[in-house]
Amino acid sequence: MNGIDLLRDPLANKGTAFTAEQRERLNLTGLLPSRVESIEDQVGRVMAVLQSRSTAMNKYVHLSALQNENETLFFRVLIDNLEALLPIVYTPTVGQACLEWSCIYQQPRGLYITPHDRGRIREVLRRWPRERVGVIVVTDGGRILGLGDLGANGMGIPIGKLALYVACAGVDPALCLPVMLDVGTDTDSVRAERFYLGLREPRLKGPRYDDLLEEFVTAAQEVFPGVLIQFEDFATANAFALLGRYRSRACCVNDDIQGTGAMGLAGLYAASRLTGKPLTEQRLLFFGAGEANTGIATLVVSALARAGVSESQARQRCWLVDSQGLVVASRRGLAEHKRPFAQDHAAVDDLLAAVEAIRPTVLIGASGRAGAFNEPVLAAMARHNERPVVVALSNPTSKAECTAEQAYRATQGRAIFAAGSPFAPVTLDGRTFVTGQANNSYVFPGVGLGVLASGATRVTDDMFFAAAQALADQVSEEDLAAGRIFPPAVRMPAVAAAVATAVAEIAYREGLATRPRPHDIGAWIRAGMYRASYA
Repeated sequence: MNGIDLLRDPLANKGTAFTAEQRERLNLTGLLPSRVESIEDQVGRVMAVLQSRSTAMNKYVHLSALQNENETLFFRVLIDNLEALLPIVYTPTVGQACLEWSCIYQQPRGLYITPHDRGRIREVLRRWPRERVGVIVVTDGGRILGLGDLGANGMGIPIGKLALYVACAGVDPALCLPVMLDVGTDTDSVRAERFYLGLREPRLKGPRYDDLLEEFVTAAQEVFPGVLIQFEDFATANAFALLGRYRSRACCVNDDIQGTGAMGLAGLYAASRLTGKPLTEQRLLFFGAGEANTGIATLVVSALARAGVSESQARQRCWLVDSQGLVVASRRGLAEHKRPFAQDHAAVDDLLAAVEAIRPTVLIGASGRAGAFNEPVLAAMARHNERPVVVALSNPTSKAECTAEQAYRATQGRAIFAAGSPFAPVTLDGRTFVTGQANNSYVFPGVGLGVLASGATRVTDDMFFAAAQALADQVSEEDLAAGRIFPPAVRMPAVAAAVATAVAEIAYREGLATRPRPHDIGAWIRAGMYRASYA
């Protein structure tokens, strides 16, 4: 490529960093301002512009435009400023971006597949301009964060997740493909939006939906051999069904179930260093019984079984509360994914009553119900525990079950608190508490990197156990002293490298790797991570 075509390719474009010699050779003379900048100059200019933007959404739109123009510079800005910009390119800002997606849309990124493409999905995938794809993040927009069914507006999620693959784990952006399965939406307000860009149809369901997914997964494996498919933000029933259907047939993961499970288990391992109680002595109450909480509960049960606890006893340590109250065995019509955690207990209608009845040591929220962890609930947790563990996973921030300040104040500073969205430090009685962000971004980028590096043909439960332990091991004594049970965002590349190494080790041990085993897996993985610099 040369000339204007080169400047329009975001993977090849250097913008004002093209040298005078390159401008002459590549027919760029006159197409760029005269000054030649270094990438450091460009980063400084981008950051100055971002600092002048008054809202997070304005910053998100500016960064999206930069990514569409110059991906190397976009990722260099992100990598150099992870702590400041992760909340912009992903949670919590990406939630608002999805709500406004059809209005802020600028230009195509990724692929959109609809039911009208049945029978030709292979052809659609082959239209992607790069022959090799390493990872696909795909959604149907059915359950975007805690915001519900947003249809095609959910495309911001795959794009954001893949940005984290690159910035946090050093996956080459040329290997990343976001996909939106636009199967309609059942949210009337979304279909009625004046500028909505998706199908204005009710959501596809039943055999026709299943057939579309079957064709997509089969075609993706054929067009991009060895690709890792990450299912993202599907409605709960579809999420469990897809994982069950394809995990033994394709190299695939469901981040909302498995990634959240590993992240949650890692947080519990780290929290046990503060409480002095191992996982085998914990009693967990999950508020919300969807993919996230049942994913954590399932991995916790397996972890307890590995520690010598019988499966039945392990399940008795995990209690769920859904919209109808405590999930108990006597309730009729329980969804399949809830049944393993239905307890022999009298019905309990509300969360506070459940806390008083169960006396959990750990309270985890993934409900999308803002403020559900109110002062009475938090006070009850503090009354029953010297160091209550409280995790408010729901995001964006407007959906969090409680804020950091509410958690610390209601428990007199004794809570071990983490949240799905970032919160500012809280000062209480002269002590400052720093909240760890309980986010899947500590898990899925490293898992993906380990799978790609080893050429793993499947993603197994053992890989997620290894990821959880690797993440927990990255929590330092200094982190714990500040009250944080997850590392700060600035250490995400190191975390991803550790997780990837652990995952690759499992791939080689289980005979799932297709690439020759290096002498030092960790060094090999770190050496191959994308650095965001101009060639």
